[in-house]
Amino acid sequence: MLKYILKRLARSLLTLLIIVSIVFILMRKMPITGYFPNYDHMSQEAIANGLHMMGLDLPVHQQLLLFLKGLFTKGSLGISYVYRNQVPVTEILATKWPISVKLGLLGQALALLIGLPLGTVMAQHKGGWIDRFGTGFIVTIQALPAAVYFLLIQLYATEAFRLPLAFTYENPKTWILPVFSLALPNIVYYAMWLRRYMVDESTKDYVKLCQIKGMSSRAIMFKHVFRNAFVPLGQYLPTTLLNTVVGSIYVESLYSIPGMGGLLVDVIKRQDNAMVQAIVMIFATVGIVGLILGDIMMSLLDPRISFTGKKGGR
Repeated sequence: MLKYILKRLARSLLTLLIIVSIVFILMRKMPITGYFPNYDHMSQEAIANGLHMMGLDLPVHQQLLLFLKGLFTKGSLGISYVYRNQVPVTEILATKWPISVKLGLLGQALALLIGLPLGTVMAQHKGGWIDRFGTGFIVTIQALPAAVYFLLIQLYATEAFRLPLAFTYENPKTWILPVFSLALPNIVYYAMWLRRYMVDESTKDYVKLCQIKGMSSRAIMFKHVFRNAFVPLGQYLPTTLLNTVVGSIYVESLYSIPGMGGLLVDVIKRQDNAMVQAIVMIFATVGIVGLILGDIMMSLLDPRISFTGKKGGR
């Protein structure tokens, strides 16, 4: 297991290095206006001096090497010149990520509290009205674009439950709709796949054996079926958790939440190349880490799974 993890970490580091390099090079192809807050009022000489001070007049490969050196030795993600003039990107993110993390953790907790029981109940009552209702709910949410039901939640829930529209960190009521909006896609995802896995497991031979031995259907469902069905679902829990923690771009923008997602939209509008580059890299890192943790979690949930064997190796 340790050997597999080390190999995955090495491959992931290489993948991340490739992503960082591609993003870095693409951002260097963007207009240089993204490095000057007052570009329209600057002379050509001032622009040239500014590019020299930032090292942007060097060949791209030299710029990339300097960036990677700063990233791996000092943890530097560059300097913002537009969003906040000459302020380190890490300093800006330090005020943003705690909000996204708190929102994401609350959204993930709500998704687990609703999604897993919903999927379990649907599997227990396959073909019943609960299953049909849950299936209709899942199909509806899956069919609609996320932006549509996020907007519907904001428009109607604020009036129906008399909740504030704008987000305020100190007011717990303003957290309700953003947290529910972040949780909703994962609620549907967990319920849909857990139901499917549990229905598949309930048709296997060990279930019939348990029934012959006289075990109650409830004991079979929770002691065996749920446990085995949760294993493949557990692989995706770290990824969904990390993606939720990073924050939804649309949800944070919709409720004016000063987190990571809203920040990305803002810096794109302002063409702050350094900020866009840093946030995209963070999102890519989160995705890669989620995949690694997913494999580890799956092996922990089911010791029979081996990533080093010839048959099950990856």
